[in-house]
Order: sequence, then C-alpha cells, then structure tokens
Amino acid sequence: MKRTASAVWKGDLKQGQGTLSAPGGVLKSTPYSFTSRFENGPGTNPEELIAAAHAGCFTMALSAALGKGGFTPSELSTEAALTLEQVSGNWTITKIHLDLTGKVPGIDAAKFDEIAKDAKANCPVSRVLKAEITLSAKLA
Repeated sequence: MKRTASAVWKGDLKQGQGTLSAPGGVLKSTPYSFTSRFENGPGTNPEELIAAAHAGCFTMALSAALGKGGFTPSELSTEAALTLEQVSGNWTITKIHLDLTGKVPGIDAAKFDEIAKDAKANCPVSRVLKAEITLSAKLA
C-alpha cells in the first residue's frame, strides 16, 4: 500500500504561499502559508495535518484493538495536541498528547486504559514519530 500527497510553494518563506493536495479529495489545493503555520493565519499547516493523522490513526487502531478484546465502542473521540518548538535551532515536533474519550459498553476503566495504551504504542503514525507521545483516556 502506498499513499501520496503533494505540495506546491511559491515565493519566499514569509510572504510566499503554498497548496497541499492528496488524491482522496480532502486536500485539493488546500492553502498553507507562514502565517497559517507559525502564527494564526487562515489555512492549514503540516503540523495540523500530522495531528489529524495521528488522532485518526490512533482512534481506528483503538477500535480494532477493542474489537479483538470483544468490545464494540459506541463512540471514540480523540483530540491530538501537537507541540512544535525550537530544539538546537531547528523547529521540531517534540510532543503529541492524545486526549481520548470513549463510550464502550461492558468495559471497565482499567481494561480500557490497557487497550488504549497498546493502541497508542502500535498505531502506524505513533510508530513513525520520534516525538514524546502521551495519552489521557476516559470512559464517558
């Protein structure tokens, strides 16, 4: 399996603008810029997309792991908070915190935490990132 995406950038770093695209259609010449990345300007940015990818990957991995354990979630909701900071003069993704809320009939909090921690460690996006990844999980 291979997935692709593309970026086009025009201009210098601070005044330039770019677009991101992917065949799935969600990203179709989606704008990004210095202000959307390092300030609060409109558009997306690579870090926001990594956070979304991580939240989505983890949540699907958790659903699969719960299923293997005999549990069917009625709802799983994850917010990924990514930290981008300077490390030795280079912008670096240093942390991602996953904040999970789940509605899973028939499971207790200890089992939910155990399965969630395993999903955090083993989802493909977690495994590719070098950042510290933390998790808080609660049953609703």
